[in-house]
Amino acid sequence: MSDAHHDLWPVSRRRFLALSGLTVLTAAGCGDGGEPAKRAGTSTTSFIEPSSKLSGDLRILMWSHFVPSHDDWFDPFVKEWGEKVGVTVTVDHIDTAGVPARIAAEISAGEGHDLIQHISPLSQFEPSVVDMRDVTEEAVKRYGKQLELCHKSTFNPTTENFYAYSPGWVPDPGNYRKSMWTKVGLPNGPSSWDELLEGGAEIKRGDGTQLGIGLSQEIDSNMAGRGLLWSFGASIQDKNENVVLNSDETVAAVEFMKKLYEQAMTDEVFAWNAASNNQGMIAGELSYILNSIAAWRTAQESNPKVADDTLFVSALKGPQAKLAAQHVLYNWIVPKRAGNIDAAKEFLLHYTENFEQATDNSKLYDFPAFADRVPKLNDWLDKDPYGGRPPNLLAVLKDATDWSTNIGYPGPANTAEGEVFATFVIPNMFAQAARGERSPKQAVAEAEAQAKQIFEKWKKRGLVGGGSA
Repeated sequence: MSDAHHDLWPVSRRRFLALSGLTVLTAAGCGDGGEPAKRAGTSTTSFIEPSSKLSGDLRILMWSHFVPSHDDWFDPFVKEWGEKVGVTVTVDHIDTAGVPARIAAEISAGEGHDLIQHISPLSQFEPSVVDMRDVTEEAVKRYGKQLELCHKSTFNPTTENFYAYSPGWVPDPGNYRKSMWTKVGLPNGPSSWDELLEGGAEIKRGDGTQLGIGLSQEIDSNMAGRGLLWSFGASIQDKNENVVLNSDETVAAVEFMKKLYEQAMTDEVFAWNAASNNQGMIAGELSYILNSIAAWRTAQESNPKVADDTLFVSALKGPQAKLAAQHVLYNWIVPKRAGNIDAAKEFLLHYTENFEQATDNSKLYDFPAFADRVPKLNDWLDKDPYGGRPPNLLAVLKDATDWSTNIGYPGPANTAEGEVFATFVIPNMFAQAARGERSPKQAVAEAEAQAKQIFEKWKKRGLVGGGSA
């Protein structure tokens, strides 16, 4: 499959279900003891014949999903696809925090996996990966327009390359304890950053329970910090990829975060990893977190009392906007030295074709980049198939595309934004001010200097734009 070949999957090619002389795949994964796990009711697997004969090995590296039932489904799903098309598939799952370093090591060594997935944009690896334009364009041809935040998280407008392919994403709502927020007069949870500060501080003064927004070198802290910046009217870059971080709006956001830490949190947040806010919420030790629904799903089994007291709110309103970063943005990349590029691309189309199963088996964690792939999504959100109480508690996610945006907003998730993200410039900025190591103005100035250096490096390589507004 050549990157230069732009008509690899003819529109007229026959689509057929796995029933056509093939073993039927169902959406049911395996629960404990090998029993079928309860699922919302997705259809049998749809299979489209590859455009060319495939063979050899396909080695996949991906995160260990926060909802384990996803991986219980995914591994046999991809392996059975491989059996049908003549490809031997192996899947390696590792902790998500280790994926970027593993990618860098494999690229440096010139060997490793053929297809790699991460949960945030991998734009910093653009020079070393295959252009995924043909996969993206074929998916658009089959399934309609791709969600803009997924498009902007995989496409570099300066080089016109698709450094990754994104079939799905995950919203980042606020998770709050209803009983705690009811006591401070906010039974529907905080709707603004000001309410988060006021209510969170009152809860902490009352019973000592802190709220959980990370200020450390991990992905959730990265996401939360960006949401706060955008809500205050600040950003790292403008729409033309010029660094604009050092602004009055950014300083105001940093000053706010310092107050939030001092009045409603403890120094634990400076050492958190990506699982810490989940673990704190499940244990009943936090009043609010910015996270996906994964912590709540886990609590349904491990701490039902907390699960039944947890509800969700959309992005918090700030002085200028109401925006959150996506919690997870799936980037699938194929290194240039991959040994089976054709099979990697064909599998991604098969995965997209059956994305309803990914949503179902992740218990509504994974959302589609192509809305029509999961036509039942809104019905499931209105009535949670997995026992949520009340059944419509996830309905707040139905308009998540309206209040979610991409890393790099209002521009794209370019290579420079990828490195700023990977080196934790933003959470470090907030943490330095919160701890009193720098004044908010000093912390912002240092962060902009770091961002400018990164942007200039990539501009010199022709991978980042920049120019007049």
